[in-house]
Order: sequence, then C-alpha cells, then structure tokens
Amino acid sequence: MISRNFLPPLATLRAFEAVGRVGGIRRAAKELETDHGAVSRHVRSLENWLGAKLLMRDREGYQLTDIGAAYHQEIHKAIQLIGNATAEIMQPQQRLTLSIWCIPGFGTLWLSDRLGDFIEKNPDIDLDFRPADTSPDFRSVLVDGDIRYLRSWEEADVPRHVQMLEFARPPVYPVASPDYVANMERVSGPRDLLDHTLLHEDTDVEWRHWLQAQDVDVGETLPGPRLWHAHMTLNAARQSRGVALANPLLLGDDLDQGRLVRIESSGKPFANVAFGGYCLLGREDRWNSAALLRFRRWLRDEAIG
Repeated sequence: MISRNFLPPLATLRAFEAVGRVGGIRRAAKELETDHGAVSRHVRSLENWLGAKLLMRDREGYQLTDIGAAYHQEIHKAIQLIGNATAEIMQPQQRLTLSIWCIPGFGTLWLSDRLGDFIEKNPDIDLDFRPADTSPDFRSVLVDGDIRYLRSWEEADVPRHVQMLEFARPPVYPVASPDYVANMERVSGPRDLLDHTLLHEDTDVEWRHWLQAQDVDVGETLPGPRLWHAHMTLNAARQSRGVALANPLLLGDDLDQGRLVRIESSGKPFANVAFGGYCLLGREDRWNSAALLRFRRWLRDEAIG
C-alpha cells in the first residue's frame, strides 16, 4: 500500500495534468473552468510538495522540464484511469455524446452513406457530425474526433497531445470520364498526362507527388483548376473536365457503374502510389471514452470490410 506521504492533493495533479496536456495555464484554466491564478497556485504547490521544478517558461509559454515530462506521462495515465472508472459507473444513467469533424470530400463520398449504420447500432449515442475544412484545435474546441487525409509528409505535424489511428491507406491513380478517355490519344507513359487538364483539390501537391513517383520531373507549379474538395474534383472528372487523382474509397461505385474510368499506361505500367492515409485524430483525454472507442472500432471495421 502506498503511503499517504506520496499522494499529492488531487487538485494539484489535475491542474498539472491539464497544463502539460493543453500546453498553457490559461488554456488549462478554461478547461478546468477556473481562473488561471488558481491553476498557477496548484502547480506551484505541487512543485513545492515534490521539491522539483515541473514547468519552465520561455517565449512560447510554459514547457515541461525533463522531470516534469516524465512525471506528466504517468500522472496523465492515472487521471485517465480515474476518469474512465468514474464514467463506467455514471454512463449507464446518461446518454453518451460524440462530436466528430471530417474532411468534406471523404464525408460526402464515403462516410455519409455509412453513418446510418453506426447510429442504428449505437442508439444510446447522440452523434454530432460536422464536415470541416480544417482540423480543430483539440486544446480549445470540445470535439472528440476528427477524420483527415494525412499525406506521409504531414504526419509529423500532428500535435503530441493528439492521438491518431490510421484506418485506411488506399492507392491513388488517375481517372477520367469514358467520353474524355475516348477522345484521348494513347497514354504511353505518365508524362503524357501533362498534355491534359489536371484537376486539383486545394493545391497541386498530390499530382506533383504522384508524377514524381512515376519518375516524371515537374516544374514549380502544375496548371489546372483548383476545386478544393475531392467530391468537386471527381464531379468535374465525371463531366469530362479533365483527369483527377482518386482512390477506391472516394470512387465508390463510379468505376463499376462506368461513370469514371481508370487511366492505364499502354507502355510501362504506372507505379503504385499510396502517399497518404485516412486517420482518426482524437483528444487524448477522450481517446478511450466509451463513445469514441465504439466509433473507432466501427470505423476500422467499415474501412476493412
């Protein structure tokens, strides 16, 4: 049994855990619904109790010291265990809530047709689903989860206080309408696609990486309209406006129904490219909550099956 001499006051631990997780005293105070002066006093009290410096201040605000980071990792786990154990007792008497944001294209083309299944299987969860162009700041916005398409070069930008589950990494390839393809000259290699209208989402970065993976050198920019969202880009391709990059999750039954055609090379086959994955991002303190845990498992199973 642990001596009471090694158990600091819970209020000081809650304040320290929140500051370390959200990265600031004022943000922690907002989450804890108290004033920042109280949070500062709790952290100082804990430092005095331990006889160790847990936080240091720099130009960007408060940062954990090495001792503070190691201590925070363990305290965070303990706070989560307490919260989860409490939720197990309280939640049978309460309805669960779940707030999910999602990139609009994926939400429109893949997820929206499937959400009804999740709602039907989880009648005790009140779902708030919101298409959003940008990911929320989990430290200030009360959102449980967020679905994004993260290219491999973007994964390092995920904040350390955010949990992540990659549930699909589909291949990417060029598509166009049957009428557009019928009027194309034979594509003998990837470079031939530069002679066509390339349809982009918000930037040309995906086409650039796809062409570079095919050993095609490209200039600083690629021409073609920017349509911002995957569903708008694919709709333009269906209307014979040009060639789009797509993946099986976004295409749905477009290929089977003949609305779009996968463009193949008559020469050397195109290299397989999968430069991004669909990921569920989540608040660290809500990652193992009952509602988000069920959604994670459902989302993973839907993507597999």
